[in-house]
Amino acid sequence: MQASIRTRLATVLKKSSLGRRQKEIQVTCITYSKSYSSSTNDVDLVVIGSGPGGYVAAIKASQLGLNTVCVEKNATLGGTCLNVGCIPSKALLHNSHLYHLAHSEFKSRGIDVDGLRLNLPQMMEQKKTAVSSLTGGIAMLFKSNKVTHVSGHGTITGKNEVTALKRDGSKEVIKTKNILIATGSEVTPFPGIEVDEKHIVSSTGVLSLESVPKKMVVIGAGVIGLELGSVWSRLGAEVTAVEFLGHIGGVGIDMEISKNFQRILTKQGLKFKLTTKVTGATKFGDQIKVSVESVKDPSKQEELDCDVLLVCVGRRPYTENLGLEEVGIERDQKGRIPINSRFATAVPNIYAIGDCIHGPMLAHKAEDEGIVCVEGITGAPVHIDYNCVPSVIYTHPEVAWVGKTEEDLKSSGVEFKVGKFPFVANSRAKTNADTDGLVKILGDKQTDRILGAHIIGGV
Repeated sequence: MQASIRTRLATVLKKSSLGRRQKEIQVTCITYSKSYSSSTNDVDLVVIGSGPGGYVAAIKASQLGLNTVCVEKNATLGGTCLNVGCIPSKALLHNSHLYHLAHSEFKSRGIDVDGLRLNLPQMMEQKKTAVSSLTGGIAMLFKSNKVTHVSGHGTITGKNEVTALKRDGSKEVIKTKNILIATGSEVTPFPGIEVDEKHIVSSTGVLSLESVPKKMVVIGAGVIGLELGSVWSRLGAEVTAVEFLGHIGGVGIDMEISKNFQRILTKQGLKFKLTTKVTGATKFGDQIKVSVESVKDPSKQEELDCDVLLVCVGRRPYTENLGLEEVGIERDQKGRIPINSRFATAVPNIYAIGDCIHGPMLAHKAEDEGIVCVEGITGAPVHIDYNCVPSVIYTHPEVAWVGKTEEDLKSSGVEFKVGKFPFVANSRAKTNADTDGLVKILGDKQTDRILGAHIIGGV
């Protein structure tokens, strides 16, 4: 999720250079050249949103010869991922892990450190530096690839028109042949609990806490909750994660991996309350009381005390105030935009990718969709195998998987074989004194075709 801008751009360029596909695109560009703008004042494509899906799509479109504009409502480019998501969280994950090593493991490795202390403001400053350098890098890529950046909240005001509402109240109307919606997602609110981003925080506010809380309660033990809970646990907080489901890691994780994951994180100091429902939270000065109950037996209730409550119950598509219904685009019950196999909405020249459509909310998934979508606009083939989209949890040890879980295959009646290797038997893991975890491969019983791959480990 946090691949560097250079890596992402290299992926864009690499895809363009694939032999047969390159020929298809070159031929298509000639065949479909009449659909491109002949005037510099007329736009071929407006991309709404500059997150991983949006900015990659905009760059790719410009490389393919489309006169491209990207409209972004925030002050900096990069969307949630670069500004308040993947990038800042990974900076804190890495630096908090280094602190944890120095605080808890250096001595056993023959490294004595005197006077070790946490400088949280400096850690936050390093995070900001990483974010600003990467968001600034996108601006440079836009300039070098001739993508026009328009600041403002983009709204579709016609089949071939996007209006950008600027911060000063002025408007800029852009006429275009095609529109690509890449508006991403936003934090899902928890009913009855108001986020103030100081004591009751979302995944945005928890990235900028001014001090390490003594006790933190995390609502949700999915990917985001575990990553951010790990950060503050390493820095000294007593962290308790409350999860409605009976396992940690969220939807899609293999249950054997999840059980190992929970055991390892518990050993690190995190506490878990599974199959437990949060029913409310009350502030008393700087303290918060979180009311919980058992999912299976609501009569079993308790209160958890904390000074920071992290609400991490997922994200929802950001599809409000885009003018969708006015142009005939209806959203589904989850707020997502329905599309066809070429990412086109109910309006043929308006497309959508990333978190605002179906599928996992992952930056690399949005990037691939952005590239393939704009190639499709030029007439090239459109195909993505969503079974091959990997997922990662950037804790320590890290967890990653791609394809089917053992539970998926059993429920589908697929005959399969399991291959496993524990890191405790791996020489590199032994020499690093980091032996937690395993690799698990699921293969077709008859053909040995790989159906799923799962790994948890720190090596």
